[in-house]
Amino acid sequence: MFSSRPPEAKRLELSIRRPTLIGVVHLLPLPGSPRHREPMEGIVERALADGRALLAGGMDGVLVENYGDAPFFPERVPPETVAALAVCARELARALPCPVGVNCLRNDARAALGIAVAAGASFIRVNVHTGAYTTDQGILEGRAHETLRARAALASEVKILADVHVKHAEPIGTEPIGRAARDAAERGLADALVVTGPATGAPVDLAQLRAVRDAVPDRPVLAGSGVDAANARSVLSVADGAIVGSALEEDGRAGNPVVLERVRALVSAVREPARGRRPTSPRRS
Repeated sequence: MFSSRPPEAKRLELSIRRPTLIGVVHLLPLPGSPRHREPMEGIVERALADGRALLAGGMDGVLVENYGDAPFFPERVPPETVAALAVCARELARALPCPVGVNCLRNDARAALGIAVAAGASFIRVNVHTGAYTTDQGILEGRAHETLRARAALASEVKILADVHVKHAEPIGTEPIGRAARDAAERGLADALVVTGPATGAPVDLAQLRAVRDAVPDRPVLAGSGVDAANARSVLSVADGAIVGSALEEDGRAGNPVVLERVRALVSAVREPARGRRPTSPRRS
């Protein structure tokens, strides 16, 4: 029976002692998008199946995003996308005893925040939170000033995971990634930072990951692409966690169903050697 109250959000806890693993639920194309075919019931069923597989395999949380909606709107998405994404996020938050996050592609942080509040999700991912980037959607500009004020107005504790030099994009100008990370954290007030490779499924450059880690030692840093069972230990010797999508899906292809065995292989690669992993790094107070 439908409840008028959103589920209580499960807090996202990021730790440097135990890597946080977040699995991605890549939604099928939503109503209004060019490749939309499946009715909402089927979209929700697939999302729940993927979410349950991620949790059963040992992931700590899930991030739901409208991955099937390409080509993406550069910023504000239409109401039908917000509504469909909210339905999926709410069902995942109700069904899974873990933190749920929202990413509204390509860069609608305001919609993601509203969805998270309504659905009982605990975090959002924002591809361009600060700075300006050229992308296949054109020029995207950060709207941290809007997002943070909206979060305050909603009296929300939803955390903001902000990408730095995000994939499928090039920063306008020559700002090094460390400085961009400091801006996102100290001026954009992001709760955690995400570092990716150049494209979906592309491995993270460990030198860039270290540059962000060194520049902002008081914020959690997550690897946001290309993490798999083979490289997870090396990546997580630098990062505090990872957001993993395509490596956990059939044939390692983004948008395919999540495969439980792939999830277990990744989690095993991370958790088994967890004892004695990198020493705790100093943090600024």
